[in-house]
Formats: sequence, structure tokens, C-alpha cells
Amino acid sequence: MNYNNMKKKFSICRLHFTSPVHLGDTRDDYSISLKTVSSDTMYAALTSSLAKIGREIPENGDLGFSISSLFPFYQKDLDSEPIYFFPKPLRSSLTQLKEIEKVKAIKKIQWLDEKEFSKILQGDYSSMNSSESEESAASPIKGHYLTNQAVDKDFIFSSGSQRVKVPRDYSIEKDATPFYMDRISFKDYSGLFFIIDGKTNLLKPALDILQFEGIGTDRNIGNGLFSYDICIDEIELDLPDSQNTEYVLSLSMFIPETKKQLTEMLKGDKTGYDFVRRGGWITTHPFNTYRKNAIHAFIHGSVFSHKMPENIEISGRIVNLRPEIELGQGKVDHPIWRNGRSFFIPIVV
Repeated sequence: MNYNNMKKKFSICRLHFTSPVHLGDTRDDYSISLKTVSSDTMYAALTSSLAKIGREIPENGDLGFSISSLFPFYQKDLDSEPIYFFPKPLRSSLTQLKEIEKVKAIKKIQWLDEKEFSKILQGDYSSMNSSESEESAASPIKGHYLTNQAVDKDFIFSSGSQRVKVPRDYSIEKDATPFYMDRISFKDYSGLFFIIDGKTNLLKPALDILQFEGIGTDRNIGNGLFSYDICIDEIELDLPDSQNTEYVLSLSMFIPETKKQLTEMLKGDKTGYDFVRRGGWITTHPFNTYRKNAIHAFIHGSVFSHKMPENIEISGRIVNLRPEIELGQGKVDHPIWRNGRSFFIPIVV
């Protein structure tokens, strides 16, 4: 397919983890850790960090910038060039594969490096059709990653530790129960990164606090600590001309602005998406034993029908998940923001 394309530079932030991290899923299954952080979770953590140092949060919860979800990057050492990975679109058609026996290996792929991601955005599946077997050193398929670069396919690795679970509600008489927690670590100088769009004057003070607070579970015992680098125009992607495609790829968690908007975005016969329930526990005292309201959001990697006037768009809404009912300790006196504004870029499907 020959489509006009253009190069687009993106500013990013890299997180280098200095301790293991557990990233919980929607089922609160401690035995399995996710290997990425969703954009709404990170945004909530940044907002909370600013509140702790007394920075005023805008009434609508908008900090002036949008972010993608956090994706992995591999970096051998401080002086090496990082290799950034992006999520495989949920509408990566396997019908374009020439060798059907490769379907199993292709299905395992979760992440594409910058070059391969740009090719997929253009509708180019040539790397997946490579004649090299997965076991070959020349194969672009390296476990969950699609790349021709030298990458340790196990640069994100898991380790288990035994913990003890106690009831959140201390008024309930219940014995503590042991369980195993899966924690992930990163080899060499690798970590997670996210794309930034907008004014970043509130980002650095938030990260200055969050890096020592940590992200994920068990932060009180030192999990999820990191250092960070904010890089300007670090990533350059080849994007298809938005005038030549009527589909877009989401790089963040997405909460539609209206039912009408969602209806229009689901009309195409080549859409591909998944969604999860977003909510969780309130983290401020004395409401720690209560849950937030919940809402469903579409995950990063989702493909929607949408004609963009430009080559990048931010769309979606920020919602307040504060319970409006009277809780045991009174009413929650502050908003609990969940950011569903997403990066969208054009994709040929």
C-alpha cells in the first residue's frame, strides 16, 4: 500500500525503576503483575502528588497536558540508545500473513519497536511475513516483541515474594491470610516511558514527589520507586496521512465524551477494541476502606473509526469518581479524577 506519510516527533518521559514494582490488574490478582501502567492510573498518581505538596488542582482535573499509557523500553546502559516499544493494535489483521503456521507466534507479540510500529500504522505487515523462524537469531519476533534490533526478550522479568493480607476494614474480625505477590523488575537501564502532549509545567513537580512515593502496590515497603528523564522530541514516528485513512489508534485509556461520539467511532467494520472497568479503592484517609465509583474505559491499542483533520488528536473526557453518598466517615470532600483523554493517531487497517 502506498500512502503519503509524515514524520511526527513526540516528547516523552522515561522512568528507570530502582526497585521492583507490582502493577495490579482489575481483578486485584496479586500473583500476576501487569508490565505496563495505564494512562489514567499514572495521571491520578501525578494529580495526587501535586495535591500532597499543596499545588492547586484545576476544578476540571485537567493538569494542562495529556499522556499516553506507559510502555516498555529497552536500554543496555546509560550511554546506549533506548529502543521504544508500542502496543500492537487490537486490529492487526492476521489475514495478511502468508504463512498460516506463524499465527501462533504472531499472536504472542504484544509490543512493536518504533520502526515496526510505524510500518504497521501504514498497513505494512512484511516483518511478520519474514521467512526466518522464531528460533532464528535473525527473526524479528523475539518473544512478546517485534524488532530487528538486539534486545534481551526477558528484559522485564518477574519474581515472587510472600506477603500477608489483612482486612481493609479493621472492624471486621478476620485472620490475616498469606499470599504470593508477583513483582516485575527491569534489566540493565530499561524501564517504562510515556508520550506527553501539552504544557508540562506541572509534570516535573509531580514526578519529583512521585518518584519517591512510588507507583503500584506495596509502596510503603519501597516498591515502585524510580528516577526519570523528560526528553523533548525524543521519538519520531512515520504516521500515515490522516486524509487517507478513516481509522485511528488509541495510545491511552479512552472514555468517550458522549454516547453519540462512541456510536460513530464503533461504526467501521475494521474496528478492534477492548475495555475494562476502572475504579478501585479511595487512597485518602479516613476513606481507605471505601471504593470509588466505577466507569468503563477502552484500553490502549484500541482501533476506532474516525476521520481526523490532523495527524494527532486528543479526545475523551475526565470524570469524577467521588462517591456522592454518605460514607462511614462522612462525605469525601475532594474530587477523585479519572482521566479518559486519549492520544489518537491515524492507522491503515
